[in-house]
Amino acid sequence: MILVRLLSKLPLWILYLVSDFLFGLSFYVVRYRRRLVWKNLKNAFPEKSDHELRTIERQFYKNLCDYGVEMLKLVTISREELDRRVTFKNPEKANHYLEQGLSTLNLAAHTFNWEWMLTAGSFKLKGAMDFVYQPVHSKFFNDLSLLSRTRFGAHPIRRDSVAREIVKRKAIVRNVAIVGDQYPGYNHDKKFPIVFMNQETVFFYGSVQLAVLTQYPVFYYSMRKVRRGYYEVSIIELGVPPYQSNDQQIIKRYVEALEELIRERPSEWLWSHDRWKTRHLDHQESIIKA
Repeated sequence: MILVRLLSKLPLWILYLVSDFLFGLSFYVVRYRRRLVWKNLKNAFPEKSDHELRTIERQFYKNLCDYGVEMLKLVTISREELDRRVTFKNPEKANHYLEQGLSTLNLAAHTFNWEWMLTAGSFKLKGAMDFVYQPVHSKFFNDLSLLSRTRFGAHPIRRDSVAREIVKRKAIVRNVAIVGDQYPGYNHDKKFPIVFMNQETVFFYGSVQLAVLTQYPVFYYSMRKVRRGYYEVSIIELGVPPYQSNDQQIIKRYVEALEELIRERPSEWLWSHDRWKTRHLDHQESIIKA
């Protein structure tokens, strides 16, 4: 971790030179998940030519490598520098509720750079920041991720203890953040099927269950890359309480807003994630019926 801290102190312009090197290595030499990325792009954009898709593919890998060095920088980046590099266009959307003593539920996605957005949100919004995370197998990367995300006071909540922690911390006015576009991998995860990017896709239904449990206002944090090292976040309202137990509008609006962003900026979403797995078909009891 000492070496990580030392590397993190390098200025971003040097780290972006490292990113350029990593792009060449991952794209041309290692060919990191090239087959998966190409399959995902072809299925998501059947209307685009191969030339257009190759352009998106290359830019995606450049963004992915920038994400890697930006994660490294997050270990030591100052609050002032992060504040300058991540702009929240309309924080008043969430602050309106927070100032009234109401917590919020916030859905993000794997659009670059979601880690910077989470960390910056810890001081850009009025309430405290809680984030739901899934531990990874590597202790080193798990510790590194938590170290970066909690630097400015964010509170981590393991995915398998969300309900318990929500109740435990109900007296704290906070923003509960969830990256909601990952594959719901556990057999017992409730899954919501919907057409997303031209394919039947299952989304984790837990966000809806949390909204019903907490009766919090729900927002989608839509992030765009303005230029290298600079990002802009727009807060989109998905729903306000009261919610019924079978309310599906929140997740439908989230998927719609996410697809709109991806179609506008296709190279800024995580195409290297194996998002369209089919093993959920073996566990039909976990599927939420529309």
